[in-house]
Amino acid sequence: MALDVEMLTVGPVAENCFLLRRAGSDRLLVVDPGEEAERILAAIEATGAKTEAILITHCHFDHIGAVTPVAEATGAPVYYPEIEVPILEDIMAFVPWEGFGPFESYTPEEIVRGGETLELAGLELDVVFTPGHSPGHVTYAVRDENALFSGDVLFQGSVGRVDLPGGDGPTLLASIGQLLDSFPDETVVHPGHMGLTTLGAERATNPFLGSLT
Repeated sequence: MALDVEMLTVGPVAENCFLLRRAGSDRLLVVDPGEEAERILAAIEATGAKTEAILITHCHFDHIGAVTPVAEATGAPVYYPEIEVPILEDIMAFVPWEGFGPFESYTPEEIVRGGETLELAGLELDVVFTPGHSPGHVTYAVRDENALFSGDVLFQGSVGRVDLPGGDGPTLLASIGQLLDSFPDETVVHPGHMGLTTLGAERATNPFLGSLT
């Protein structure tokens, strides 16, 4: 099985939204629709596939700003980290800087905590609890595909910031360590910002991971 992944970098802070499906499938998943709903919806329409679910890694506005319009347009259920639900339900109260939004709040249909296996769009995805950048952050691992959709845990040569409310550096490093221990080095990391990388490349070169390698 081959994955077909399209990355859309959206919004003023260049957040990565992903459309993923089995190659040739008529069903797809959306990960972290952060902004530019019309562009995301146009990309979905261009695939000819039906959106089966919207998966959210964490609560920060740049990852959830387009949840409501994308969910309403596609009819797809939203899967969302349990302890961060209050933020999605009142987005603008948690936007820390002026000039962003306005974003529409939303109540998710499905809750994830970590430890679940989701069967969606012909794919099996393991939900991995990876806090540190935010308290309820999760990573979605596509089973048998060496692919992680990791939000803001790990970046190419960097790691997620921990200076926002609920951030914690040691917790973030523990989460990254869990990913390094659980998945092979060739696993492709589809991050919330910047370009794709692999766990092996970050293990070998990421200056923030010295204590883990």
